[in-house]
Amino acid sequence: MKPLRLVLIMIYTAVLGTACIVGCIFAPSGDALVPISRIWSWLVLRTCRVRWTSTRDPALDSSRPCIYVANHQSLLDIPAIILAMPCGFRFVAKRTLFHIPIFGWAIRLAGFIPIDRSDREGAIRSLASAAERVRRGTSIIIFAEGTRSADGRLQPFKKGGFLLALQAGVPIVPVSIQGGHDILAKGSLTLRPGTFRVGFGAPVPTSSYTFETRDALIAMVRERIALGLEAGLPPS
Repeated sequence: MKPLRLVLIMIYTAVLGTACIVGCIFAPSGDALVPISRIWSWLVLRTCRVRWTSTRDPALDSSRPCIYVANHQSLLDIPAIILAMPCGFRFVAKRTLFHIPIFGWAIRLAGFIPIDRSDREGAIRSLASAAERVRRGTSIIIFAEGTRSADGRLQPFKKGGFLLALQAGVPIVPVSIQGGHDILAKGSLTLRPGTFRVGFGAPVPTSSYTFETRDALIAMVRERIALGLEAGLPPS
């Protein structure tokens, strides 16, 4: 990635992060985040000369809170899914991100959910807080692999997002994000032209699953995301 692009992205982040902080101070709900983050995402992808498209299964009701579970290949997956999201949202994010000046302050005020997998009790408290937010009507985005895939292949899924969906009693929407590994792979600053394709699948009801049968739920959602990645279409 060219230094000028990196500088521009840092400027966008500082300016719009500050705007988000101000917006969240005056509107404590954190809803100022969504329009500002979409502007940031558009600027980032435009600056990187990357395109994006999205498709949605007809069964997806964007007015209903859900847990959106996605695969993760690239840092640019984040602006791609933000632009494609059909509703307001919050992310579950690594706690370390909340320590970044301006950016971390903004996402904390906006209501992102910090999680530290090395602190089991703290992670449980974070998921309980997130479940309450979902029950109040906010959809949550989770990258189920926990980190970016080094080779672009779908990695094993962490359980946290599925426990959150079961605790909140809401469906899971499988999201297949294609193109990230080819555009900006993990551990690389080589930016290649390309198009992100974000496919939102049909919601998977969680009412027939329990904490004891969560592994079957994880397997089903992972299979649907994998099928979406293979077919270039939203999983169904």
